[in-house]
Amino acid sequence: MTEKGSRTALVTGVAGFVGFNLARRLLDDGWIVVGVDGVTDYYDVRLKRARLARLGHGAGQGSNAFVFHEIMLEDDAALARAFDEARPDAVIHLAAQAGVRYSIENPRAYIDANLVGTFNVMEGARRLKPAHFLAASTSSVYGANTLMPFAETHQTDHPLTLYAASKKANEAMLHSYAHLWDLPTTTFRFFTVYGPWGRPDMALFKFVKGILEGAPIDVYGEGAMQRDFTYIDDLVEAIVRLIDAPPRKGEPVAGVEDSLSPAAPYRVVNIGGGQPVGLLPFIETIERELGRTAIRNMMPMQQGDVRETVASADLLEALTGYRPSTSVEEGVRAFVAWYREYHRI
Repeated sequence: MTEKGSRTALVTGVAGFVGFNLARRLLDDGWIVVGVDGVTDYYDVRLKRARLARLGHGAGQGSNAFVFHEIMLEDDAALARAFDEARPDAVIHLAAQAGVRYSIENPRAYIDANLVGTFNVMEGARRLKPAHFLAASTSSVYGANTLMPFAETHQTDHPLTLYAASKKANEAMLHSYAHLWDLPTTTFRFFTVYGPWGRPDMALFKFVKGILEGAPIDVYGEGAMQRDFTYIDDLVEAIVRLIDAPPRKGEPVAGVEDSLSPAAPYRVVNIGGGQPVGLLPFIETIERELGRTAIRNMMPMQQGDVRETVASADLLEALTGYRPSTSVEEGVRAFVAWYREYHRI
């Protein structure tokens, strides 16, 4: 175990893309990490198992400060036991049924994981009273909002998918518990996270796989879309810094428009760099890195998609002194290197 006095973080979704990378960073920083994950088959379970092995679960090498519970968040009794064992200083809730498009195909999965599961995590935090409860939301909550860049104080009342609606509901649920139980809570909205160990259902993974295999790649919105891509290491750095910046009721950040609630120790924070990249330039960056040209299958916008996302990072920077800055060129290079190593290409 780590030396006496180490802090403990309970991380849900620890076998996932963000959860794995965050847990690895926390372990490097000397935390004890109690991970929770259902290891569902939404995408290749072997990738999830490989991540867990890196953290020290199973046959792989990793830190002995990592404890893993393979349970579904909907299993309230098992989750409660994990909370009781961990007695965490911080709870970082990342587990969710992800995917904008999949929410149209299988909406019930989002109700079970994102609403019922999040409620069970909230109950654990209510009982154990961590110093800070942090939970992942998404830029998708901005929905039909067309004001750019997206600021945390903008209206988010018009979600375009059930995934976005479930995350908006999570934000409201978390606020209510922050108010009722005086539980310092930060919700962060992610903006198109990418990088090594990423999810196979995301664009970068699909594009690299398709180009290397000589298969066509689907380019939605005729390539006219823009995204505020956030490199995984930047995202993790922001979360780690936010852990030690819990919201305090009546103490807004000076010099910036703060999303701090007037009724609770609750705040929403964007995590994005505010530097959108067009989909076609993004694909061209991948092509240069791979030394191959994509076969592009130009497609119309998909149901539930938005044309552009841009984050305001002003509040994040005011709270932490940090804003994401890794270029797409650097991030794509790192992902391709990982992809080749992982798939032995």
